[in-house]
Amino acid sequence: MQIAKEAVEGGIDWIEIGTPFIKSEGMDAIRTLRENFPEHTIVADMKIADTGSLEVEMAAKAGADIVMVMATADDSTIKDALQAAQKYGVRLMADLISTPKPVQRAVELDRIGVDIINIHMGIDQQMTGKTPVDLVFEIASKIRADIAVAGGLDEQTAARSVEAGADIVIVGGNIIHTDNVTEATKKIRRSVDNPQLNQAKKLDMDEEMRKLFMEISTPNISDAMHRQGAMKNIKPMLNDTKMVGPAITVQTFEGDWAKTVEAIDKAKEGNVIVIYNGSSHIAPWGGLATLSSLNRGIAGVVVDGAVRDIEEIRKIGLPIFATSNVPNAGDPKGFGEVNALINCGGQKVKPGDYIIGDENGVVVVPAERAYEIARRAKEVQKTEERLFDEIRRGGTLSEILKLKKWEKQK
Repeated sequence: MQIAKEAVEGGIDWIEIGTPFIKSEGMDAIRTLRENFPEHTIVADMKIADTGSLEVEMAAKAGADIVMVMATADDSTIKDALQAAQKYGVRLMADLISTPKPVQRAVELDRIGVDIINIHMGIDQQMTGKTPVDLVFEIASKIRADIAVAGGLDEQTAARSVEAGADIVIVGGNIIHTDNVTEATKKIRRSVDNPQLNQAKKLDMDEEMRKLFMEISTPNISDAMHRQGAMKNIKPMLNDTKMVGPAITVQTFEGDWAKTVEAIDKAKEGNVIVIYNGSSHIAPWGGLATLSSLNRGIAGVVVDGAVRDIEEIRKIGLPIFATSNVPNAGDPKGFGEVNALINCGGQKVKPGDYIIGDENGVVVVPAERAYEIARRAKEVQKTEERLFDEIRRGGTLSEILKLKKWEKQK
């Protein structure tokens, strides 16, 4: 309710009640919003897959103006839902989420008579970099129904959607998960009303991923990975430090620093050198190696073991993470491997995995999931920012999260 009030102040036209909300609270979610926002269009995302007439009737009688049906539902279900929508004076929106052939299906739904086609990338699809905007261009010229677009939209993608032919722009997380819902809504409103003013250069996936990892914390990333990925006993050697980059790995033994130094020459700009040393009492890394790495453009170093020359390391300023700092180093014997699968801080690390470090510690993200995890962690961050805002307003964490209500029932 509070989020809806703030979004209305920011200039929204419609209020959508999402599927998890409906599953949690039932038709009372629709009734409550209808009662409190009588002048606004209420969308019920029922995701109807069967019993179309019954579920449209339920939503319509509760106060919805628009009811959502799955585009993948059988034609008989959609036709049944459409008849019920006409009977109760509401509009039917078909959601193309996870539809195998969305363009073809949009044309079919248009012929059936569906009022609105929703070109929608689900949250899980968004996390892998998929966007609904390109589909708008394809579908807009082929159907007469109104086109809605949804799925991770921000100021830029909302503007692009309008220019591509969207009639309705549906924005979720980039409004409701912010710590200032009204201001976030106003920004989206301006971009929709004046799409030509939002022509920022689109980052490629690697650039976007690095940017996201720099903006979020390692706790955000660990949460996004279901509490996985965090290295044990690895701590920052510098204060106020941040490190992001793909790994170049080193397997060495108790202070043997030959392979660790050789890895500097093999590393590319932006790499993080990740070392398994096998001892927290003999250092395979120190000030000279740190300066050499800085000159090569290396993003940082992680050592499962000790480092030394801590004063020089702090003066140089390159992010270094280790279990301890000691005075003594080993000798360059040359044992070990560069760019092999290693175990560092209790986590398996292979070359190319993304390594993120900050004052909380270090997490490793598998290369094949790095973009997805960056996006999911950003959503975690947004949610936490909203929770901080609600706590500042006087709520307690337990109250806001409704912990007692959602405890697992025995």
